[in-house]
Amino acid sequence: MSSFVPTLKRPELFLQRLKQNRMALAGAAIVLGMFVLALLASAVGRDPGDIDVSRQLLAPCWSFPLGTDDLGRDVLARILYGARISLLVGFVAVGISTGIGVVVGALAGYYGGWIDSLIMRFVDIMLCFPSFFLILAVVAFLEPSIWNIMIVIGLTSWMGVARLVRAEFLSLRERDYVQAAKALGARDGRVIFVHILPNALSPILVSATLGVAGAILVESALSFLGIGVQPPTPSWGNMLIAGKQTLGTAWWLSVFPGLAILVTVLGYNLLGEGIRDALDPRLKE
Repeated sequence: MSSFVPTLKRPELFLQRLKQNRMALAGAAIVLGMFVLALLASAVGRDPGDIDVSRQLLAPCWSFPLGTDDLGRDVLARILYGARISLLVGFVAVGISTGIGVVVGALAGYYGGWIDSLIMRFVDIMLCFPSFFLILAVVAFLEPSIWNIMIVIGLTSWMGVARLVRAEFLSLRERDYVQAAKALGARDGRVIFVHILPNALSPILVSATLGVAGAILVESALSFLGIGVQPPTPSWGNMLIAGKQTLGTAWWLSVFPGLAILVTVLGYNLLGEGIRDALDPRLKE
């Protein structure tokens, strides 16, 4: 005699699939761990600006697990505070790019016709420019600061989100529930943001998760080139460039910030891929 098993709701099904993906769980653990370390940076490490030349270039030891730099500052403390910068840049930049991409893609996909053609031609023109070189060109004319970097990264990385949202809206706008909402007199804004957008969140969520990793990489690259976050504010990128001069004798100045970037980006990529698999409608329920 077979027993009746109730069908799982979508959030429950999503969480169940996510828990079954070991790579996604590993990514979630890395992301959560970085959040905790960033929040507890002041309690875990020393003051990242504490200069003491008597302890300069100390190798990793019990007192300084990740060593010290050429000014005697604790590398562990600077990496932990640098995590705050990287996470802040990642989330703010992705928030800006996702917001712009959702609005642009929704308008193009919902209205279609000449509005769609005009918007997508502009998106195609923006995609012709290599994103990183476009960011370099814009940042070069601005004062290097963390807020300028976040805004510039966000304003130059929305095109992929717009294309994803447009594709979803082109598919969803013909569904019965959308036609029913229109027949009941719902305005375009309500149809777009209340009826269609909630059903198009899956690719947006995946894109945003992967976008955080990309934004962290871009910020690190800009700081490495000297036009990103400026010293003495610790950033993984400017820590890398500072350690380049002593790579042969003080390897820890470059290795540990590089590992922090690697592990964080890997965590977000694993989590993003896991979310994509968990939201894939082709998987059997």
